[in-house]
Amino acid sequence: MKEVTVDIAILGAGTAGMGAYNSALKYTDSIVVIEPGPYGTTCARVGCMPSKLLIAAAEASHHIDQAAEFGIDVTNKRIDGERVMARVRSERDRFVGFIKDTAEAWPGAHKIRGDAVFVGPNELQVDDHTRVLAKRIIIATGSRPVIPAPWYELGDRLLINDDVFDWQTLPKSVAVVGTGVIGMEIGQALSRLGVTTTLIGRGDKFGPISDPVINDEAKEFLSTQLMLHSDASIDGVARTEHGVAIDFSEDGEAHRIEVDYLIAATGRKAVIDSLNLEAAGINLDERGFPSFDDNTCQIEDKPIFIAGDVSNAHPLLHEAADDGHIAGDNAGRYPDVRSRPRRTPIAVIFTDPQIMLIGKSFASLSKDGVDFAVGEVSFVNQGRSRVMLRNQGKLHVYGERHTGLFLGAEMVGPAAEHIAHLLSWAVQHRFTVQQMIDSPFYHPVIEEGVRTALKDLNSKLKMGPVPVENCLDCGAGA
Repeated sequence: MKEVTVDIAILGAGTAGMGAYNSALKYTDSIVVIEPGPYGTTCARVGCMPSKLLIAAAEASHHIDQAAEFGIDVTNKRIDGERVMARVRSERDRFVGFIKDTAEAWPGAHKIRGDAVFVGPNELQVDDHTRVLAKRIIIATGSRPVIPAPWYELGDRLLINDDVFDWQTLPKSVAVVGTGVIGMEIGQALSRLGVTTTLIGRGDKFGPISDPVINDEAKEFLSTQLMLHSDASIDGVARTEHGVAIDFSEDGEAHRIEVDYLIAATGRKAVIDSLNLEAAGINLDERGFPSFDDNTCQIEDKPIFIAGDVSNAHPLLHEAADDGHIAGDNAGRYPDVRSRPRRTPIAVIFTDPQIMLIGKSFASLSKDGVDFAVGEVSFVNQGRSRVMLRNQGKLHVYGERHTGLFLGAEMVGPAAEHIAHLLSWAVQHRFTVQQMIDSPFYHPVIEEGVRTALKDLNSKLKMGPVPVENCLDCGAGA
């Protein structure tokens, strides 16, 4: 048994772990990063980047399908599944390669391979080969997919999103179970690439959307692009000679479909239950989670920090990177632990039309009893959106009564990834709705729809007059 004594031990070499390593290294060279799996973050290997590669191919196919509406005749479109997936894998491997190169360049003394568990407050056991004594510890072990146990009987006909990006070609048919971010993105992309796709969810709930009007918009566009059963319950699955049979119920009716593969997009779970946190003297709640400060990443008052998806606080890459830097900095300077205010929440789902949430959500404002108003714009008749045949969806913006502060937004619509940044900056800098209206808007752009929603909101807040515009958008609703 090898024994190693260090200032800082980091569990996990994903986005949060790598960020923690870089920040902690400013204070000490006595560090080990313990990683059981391959180097390369979840984002690069099986998340953000390969999914966007698949979506990009799907969008190219969709643009061809739309060409006739612009008066452009495109005939004999053929989707070559092997070439589609070859590019996905090739570019995915390129992104992963950059990250692997970074981790592999770390000094050998800074890396230990294996699964770590706590055996004491400052003591870790790595498999059966290494004992690590660490003054400070950062937990950045990430998350893993959650799949109903009976489904494993499907063998290689059961997939998660990780498996999709290793395909050599596209299948003929799939069922995607789960209408979260992964399910919506992969389901729509595969459908646009010619795969017969059934998307099955529960409770008519789509991703993190909490505004019921925006949720209905998501349901409407998805239902036109694939076979959608968004309020169903799975009654059983079985392997068949050529694929999978799925029995499910919806609105009191029984259904059966047969597909090549079942893709489980049924959520992810923090990799925390196997760490034996009790041995570190950490108190756990009924879900098995420790209490920690979101602005310092410190668990209780201990020299132990938590970062990234494992905390389940905000499982997004940019948040995991922030977590890592905060945890690494505080582990490095411990016991001088410092608080860092978090950035305004921002989330984007890369469906088409895109979905975004920024700042305070409709649900959180309602739950907290905030006195707020809602402004709305529909993009159906918004000028620039109609020009580009991207005139779908709605934007809801939220403002606080009596102060006029802009609080947040939820949206299904064109250019949501860009509008999300514009509006999140406004929340972070505590703009009022009137200040936002007084800011410049070019013509003709999709963002003119944002102005329309803000004007609607300001009229409901009754915070004062809106200046007369020099010119108006050509389209109604802008």
